[in-house]
Amino acid sequence: MRLRARTRKYDLPAETVVAWQPGQTAIIVCDMWDDHYCKNAAKRVGEIAPRMNRVLHAARALGVRIIHAPSGTMDVYATTPQRRRMMEAKTHTPPVPIAKWCYLEPKDEAPLPIDDVTQPCDDGVVGPKVRRYSRQNALLDIREPDGISDSGEEIWNFFQQHGITNVALMGVHLNMCVLGRSFGIRQMVRLKKNVVFARDLVDAMYDPRQKPYVSHERGTELMVKHVEKFWCPSIVGEDLTRVASS
Repeated sequence: MRLRARTRKYDLPAETVVAWQPGQTAIIVCDMWDDHYCKNAAKRVGEIAPRMNRVLHAARALGVRIIHAPSGTMDVYATTPQRRRMMEAKTHTPPVPIAKWCYLEPKDEAPLPIDDVTQPCDDGVVGPKVRRYSRQNALLDIREPDGISDSGEEIWNFFQQHGITNVALMGVHLNMCVLGRSFGIRQMVRLKKNVVFARDLVDAMYDPRQKPYVSHERGTELMVKHVEKFWCPSIVGEDLTRVASS
């Protein structure tokens, strides 16, 4: 697969083409839950999911591994072969510790460009921050070749067992879980994987009533630029769906 990888230096975009073998590549689908306390966030997941599902089907057909990571719902999938194969992967020692959560560290990146602490939900009336999800969004198909895990250790072990060196992340939310989870961008970069994220298949958790007082769409764009500058390139999801002729 030839991926058009976009990075940033001095806030200017630069695109290069990198070649990945499908059999050495995995997609991690991060926290695409069936609901959310923030109703606008849940609505956007529902809008992203059909496009994401088409990418997953096409990538799977090429031999790309699909790892579904709806955090906190592993009990629902406990008896499935997709869950068992992740749990049963042989233990491999990582080059660095795998953290439960990878927080922002000033030595690695600048502060995030959006305020996602004061109030990250952009609902008109924000409800209580209670768990409203129970599983992955039903618009995403889980097939037999796939894996299910929300554990950075399990995913690392599985990748090492199957020779996965290239990782593409997609899902929600870029400024939170996609960056910070034990299987997220920060951790995968520190584990020395080749990492990209699909900029058209992510969202930000951001309320335009908070700094920098821009639209939600613009807030997501600012986060895309931040990750491109400090962590890894972005691609478009369709790059994972086709093998380019030599």
